[in-house]
Amino acid sequence: MPIDYTKRPAAPEPTPAADAAPTTGGKVVLTKSAPTVSLTKQGASISGELRVNLNWNARPPGAGGGGFLKRLAGATGAIDLDLGCLYELTNGKKGVVQALGNAFRSQNTGSPIISLDGDDRSGANSAGETMRIDLSRLPEIKRILVFAMIYEGVTNWAGADGVVTVFPVGAPPIEVRLDGDDRTSRVCGIALLTNTGGDLSIQREVNYVQGAQSALDAAYGWGMQWHAGHK
Repeated sequence: MPIDYTKRPAAPEPTPAADAAPTTGGKVVLTKSAPTVSLTKQGASISGELRVNLNWNARPPGAGGGGFLKRLAGATGAIDLDLGCLYELTNGKKGVVQALGNAFRSQNTGSPIISLDGDDRSGANSAGETMRIDLSRLPEIKRILVFAMIYEGVTNWAGADGVVTVFPVGAPPIEVRLDGDDRTSRVCGIALLTNTGGDLSIQREVNYVQGAQSALDAAYGWGMQWHAGHK
């Protein structure tokens, strides 16, 4: 049974109508006005590894200098920002991949379809955190909701300036910025990956949810049972 911190549900924000996602600096940027892209139509390989990276800026808003991509240092200490996902397979299996509960790999037959490299709690890893999805197993995937959680530290999404970058094989990177100024929510649904007849699409969500993973589950109708836990 997956674990989270609390059990307060939240309603999802409405999703805008999809337009063509803009390409900037060799990457596709998903925005509110253009929230969806098809990996198949982008020419991405569906037989390789899809990497999903979460990174954030250690430089507080308004500070000078370049800043390093790692933990945001605040008055109450460093933020522990975690990457994870809810997943649903075509056989009905549902689960979560996250550092909490050492759930670093999807529970499925054979090798893991989804895996998380690790949990960077020290802030020493400037590369952030990375999730890997085996697209050679795409027929087994129904949907994946990528999310981020502020596990410890001040709730300041705008200050953290988080960004998730999806790296397909054979196509430009796809970027989703966590650009909402939310200071009350600890979890954010970032992007929804959906397999429709072998066409894998990525939809920007950036949906801040008050509560924890169980609230995110309720917002997207995943239907799993949760219990409290810690790292």
